[in-house]
Amino acid sequence: MNTRSKILSRADLQTLLARHRDGGKRIVLANGCFDILHAGHVRYLEGARREGDVLVVAINSDASVGGLKGPGRPILSAQARAELAAALTAVDYVVIFDEPDVRALLRDLRPSVHAKGTDYTLDTVPERGEAASLGIRVAIVGDAKQHSTRDLVARIRQASHG
Repeated sequence: MNTRSKILSRADLQTLLARHRDGGKRIVLANGCFDILHAGHVRYLEGARREGDVLVVAINSDASVGGLKGPGRPILSAQARAELAAALTAVDYVVIFDEPDVRALLRDLRPSVHAKGTDYTLDTVPERGEAASLGIRVAIVGDAKQHSTRDLVARIRQASHG
C-alpha cells in the first residue's frame, strides 16, 4: 500500500472503519503530535496495534501542535508527520485533526480502543470520560516515557551551538 494512500479525511475514514467494524475488526485509535518521529513513538504505535486489528493514528494539525507545544513547533508539517506515521508497518490509517484532543474523533470514528502512551495513566487521559460514555476501552501502551521531541530538539540545538 502506498504510504500517502493511508492518509484519509475524517469522512472517508468513517466510511472505511464502518466496513471494518461490520467485518468484526477491532479498531484502535492512537494520537499525538509525532513531531520528529523517534523510538518512543514507534514503540507506542506498536503497542497500540497489539490492542486490536486496525490501527488509526490521529496526527495533530500544525495549529494544534503550536497551541499545545508553543512557539517554534511543529518542526515538521502535519502532512510530513502524517506520511512518516503512515510509513510504519503497524499503522493502517492516518488522519489529521485540528482539535486539542481527540474527543470529537472518538465520537466520529467509534474505535473499540483508545490507546495512550505511558506519559498518561488511566486517570489522566483527557478523553477518558468521553471514551467511557461511548463504551471505548482506554489502554496505556508503549515503553516508559524516556523519549521526547522536546529533549531531542534541545540536544540538537546544543550540539549546533557548541
